[in-house]
Amino acid sequence: MKLIHPQWPVSDRVQACVSTRLGGVSQGVFQGLNLGDHVGDDPQAVAQNRRRLTEQLGLERPAQWLQQVHGTEVVQALDDAQVRQADACWSDQSGQACVVMTADCLPVFFSDGRKVAVAHAGWRGLVAGILENTLAVFEQPGQVHCWLGPAIGPEAFEVGAEVRAAFCAAQPDAGQAFRPRDGVAGKYFADIYRLARLRLEVEGVASVSGGDFCTLQDAENFYSYRRDGETGRMASLIWLR
Repeated sequence: MKLIHPQWPVSDRVQACVSTRLGGVSQGVFQGLNLGDHVGDDPQAVAQNRRRLTEQLGLERPAQWLQQVHGTEVVQALDDAQVRQADACWSDQSGQACVVMTADCLPVFFSDGRKVAVAHAGWRGLVAGILENTLAVFEQPGQVHCWLGPAIGPEAFEVGAEVRAAFCAAQPDAGQAFRPRDGVAGKYFADIYRLARLRLEVEGVASVSGGDFCTLQDAENFYSYRRDGETGRMASLIWLR
């Protein structure tokens, strides 16, 4: 099993990782460590993949899995095994893992050393305020560190003019994160990492790292909905030990 661990300036008490597609039992278009139970994969394979991940990480409490809807709801992670509808979760309890799933969307990790959180930021959630809502659970945003996990990269994330307009309406300098596609009117390549950084900077977050991956272009390691359509999901987890 291959996991990616953030390189960010937080205390050793904060544990975090992103899964890749390597190391699981799913087959066919879901080949590998698919952790999404909503994409059409064999439920037994998904359950086994989740058990493998839990054992690899040494988690003793049930992780907080979410039903994600590209919204802005943030919930507290609990260990009652209930799947909650939200696109971000947080915890201040030792051993309680927060989880979001992605396959091109941006996972954003948060910690001030006392609390942890992780958000699922597709473009809809990002423009609607999922990062701002997640930051709101922390007392002092200026003391929060963020890490941007694997997402679709700026050379691959093609969007229409309406997406650019939505971001620019909310934040005029967001236009710098869009590059017109040569020869195709009304189409742009968007830098979702830069869009997230701009949002976080406005909220007073000074420490933002990560943003070095492209899920679409790296088929060996990552699932990508844009690339494959029917595909699996990676998981981003964060917890306090």
